[in-house]
Amino acid sequence: MTLSFTKMNGAGNDFVMLDNRDLSLALTKDQIEKLCDRHRGIGADGLLCVEPATDGGDFKMRYYNADGGEAEMCGNGARCFGRFVNLLHDDKLKQIKFETMAGMISAEFEGDQVRINMSAPHNLKLAQNLPVVGTDLTVHSVNTGVPHAVVFVEDLESVPVHEWGAGLRYHDAFKPKGTNANFVKVLAPDSISIRTYERGVEGETLACGTGMVACALIHHELTGAASPVSVLVKGGDTLKVGFEEPKKSEYTNVTLFGPADFVFQGTVQL
Repeated sequence: MTLSFTKMNGAGNDFVMLDNRDLSLALTKDQIEKLCDRHRGIGADGLLCVEPATDGGDFKMRYYNADGGEAEMCGNGARCFGRFVNLLHDDKLKQIKFETMAGMISAEFEGDQVRINMSAPHNLKLAQNLPVVGTDLTVHSVNTGVPHAVVFVEDLESVPVHEWGAGLRYHDAFKPKGTNANFVKVLAPDSISIRTYERGVEGETLACGTGMVACALIHHELTGAASPVSVLVKGGDTLKVGFEEPKKSEYTNVTLFGPADFVFQGTVQL
């Protein structure tokens, strides 16, 4: 089987993009994992498929982590998805809305930048004291389409991201599905820097869109930081997280604005 694909990245978070509008593709978990393998495949943090809408959207986004498992949502992936759909329509679209397992997402295009409106965050919890790899951490958490744990630190560079990230990802507090783990340093009242351990990738990635949103919202909860919050990620990009002032921590009109870049196109044998 010969498969045509497009490779994209959003702030360094990279994806294999597939056009499955005719529903001719039915990839297995093992095939997806092989395509995302950085040594024996194309290499990516995840894979996205464009499929026909079934519930009122213009399209449906299917997102799979690098381990082949399907996930509810990916913020950087959603921006790439929107721009990839626009490419399929000769860049004539101004905005689209698409279905995800986390709800309806909309995307607006500004050159090579994309602004997405996220689904409503939920399950916000602050200041849980959790033992992680022999250390007691103050952990905040929120679901921004997928679950995220957030820990604020003074020295971001020295954080043992893999060890603490894996410890949080599989912690009893987040069973049975586990969580993504983010580590945050405050740079200024409206600016933070983060590093993220992603569930499904099982390691640190250069960026995580839903993680950026989670960190920005929890930063607002703890400090009252105004919208938008600037988020610097490991890959070097700075993105903007916007939101309306919440009532009782219920956030609305949450947006993520940042790049969605094409890398290359090609074919691969499966």
